[in-house]
Amino acid sequence: MTGVATPPPPPDDEVDEVDGVDEAEESEREILGIARGGALNIGGQLCSQTSFFLITLVLARTLGQADVGVYAQGFAFLTLLGLLSLSGFRAGLTRFVAVHLAERQWGAVRGTVRLGLGLSAAGSAVLGVALFALSSTLANGVFGDHNVGVALRFVAATLPASVFIDAALSATQGFKTMKPYATVGLILEPGLRLALTGGALAMGWGLRGALVALVASNYVGAVLAAIALWRLMRIPHEAPRYDIRELFVFSVVSWMASLASAGLIWADTILLGAYKTSSDVGLYQVATRMVMLAAFVMTPVNAAFAPRIADLYQRHRMKSLRDTYVAATSWILRLSLPAFVLCVVMPKELLSLFGHRFDVEAAVTVVIVLSIGKLVDSATGPCGLMLNMSGRPGYSLFDNVLVLVANVALNIWLIPHHGIVGSAYAWAISLALVNVLRVVQVKQVLGMVPFGIGEAKALVAAIAAGVVTYAIGEWRGVVEVGTLLLGGVALCVTYVAVVAALGITSDDRLILDALRGRRRLVTS
Repeated sequence: MTGVATPPPPPDDEVDEVDGVDEAEESEREILGIARGGALNIGGQLCSQTSFFLITLVLARTLGQADVGVYAQGFAFLTLLGLLSLSGFRAGLTRFVAVHLAERQWGAVRGTVRLGLGLSAAGSAVLGVALFALSSTLANGVFGDHNVGVALRFVAATLPASVFIDAALSATQGFKTMKPYATVGLILEPGLRLALTGGALAMGWGLRGALVALVASNYVGAVLAAIALWRLMRIPHEAPRYDIRELFVFSVVSWMASLASAGLIWADTILLGAYKTSSDVGLYQVATRMVMLAAFVMTPVNAAFAPRIADLYQRHRMKSLRDTYVAATSWILRLSLPAFVLCVVMPKELLSLFGHRFDVEAAVTVVIVLSIGKLVDSATGPCGLMLNMSGRPGYSLFDNVLVLVANVALNIWLIPHHGIVGSAYAWAISLALVNVLRVVQVKQVLGMVPFGIGEAKALVAAIAAGVVTYAIGEWRGVVEVGTLLLGGVALCVTYVAVVAALGITSDDRLILDALRGRRRLVTS
């Protein structure tokens, strides 16, 4: 390997590595870095989830439950086949780009990126052709709805672009910058998809118009992701080095774990389509969108934390890793709790936004049950990432396959008799079990737990806010937007007031000092 005197300049939203710094200072630096990247990602994830929520809302109000169900089934195939195409390179690209950058191995960085992008592109092309060829057979033989075949053909055309976006942006995250991931993956592509979908529906193009918007936005996003990665790859020149075995072993195991995890998320949608009607899927999808929007904080914080796990673990900075693990978990839960409380206390008011045909009792129950499951997911933090990014994807694989089997079995048992409510219970139980298992495993192999005093204070504040919000709903006595707005405002005010009264944590004070200018949010 050719020696290089100086590393490439770091992205301006991150922190340089400083050799010899003590771990207390490094912990502060890493927490500030996650806060900066996480804040950017949270804004982006809010845009992304809001876009998907509004697309679902517009489809529901314009076309109805059946078309929402068809769109959801198509999107489920896009997600699952995307993971199948990536073959684990999403996690592999992020981890090994971060590791090779930490070791100043520029040739290995180039080789990792080229290998990951090339194989992902080839896999997506093959699977796209296969899905297109089998679309009619799947639609008529499995789902009993020819419209599903139309959606699958559009998904087949979208797949290569969607996979390239994921692979390219995963590589950019290895540079410990969240800007490309947030701006392209979370803001520009979802925003463009929303705008194009709204325009297509306004012109009367119906479901096909929404699917055309999906194709177009993904190809534009692929071009933007390629440009973002190209800019970051201007590192010192070295011949590409392909550590094929190392990358493949990690990526294949990560891929199987990710596929099982995605199966946990989307198996209910596909099984509902097989056992019930597209209208049932549409009703379930609307309820699911509510809960996923409430949990939007987890993905951006995890994305900011993931490359830091690989970097800190590679450099044996265990105290810094433990501190950032606790901080990330605390932020995920505390920022998510108000939305979860609103979902549990006012589910009928939230569902009425889609029209009163969606605020039926079954959908209300689904929102409450899924909210409890996602609350457990948020409270346990990025425990799965800790296992994966520290080089233990085998644990994630075991956990995810185990819980996927349990989830599918529960769905098959519960859906025929209980419909969408049974599917919700299957999903929530499975999600809670896998996260408890992951927390135990992280404690065993790394000696770390994600819980701190900040979470306990937040739970107390959430209970108080929930009581106030419930009282407002009972006082108003009507299901309408006014009740929802009043309850939402009261919830947020009460939650913030109680958290402030109980006192903020040292990590919070660190961030507040940075925001006030007493401490640089980015140090060098």
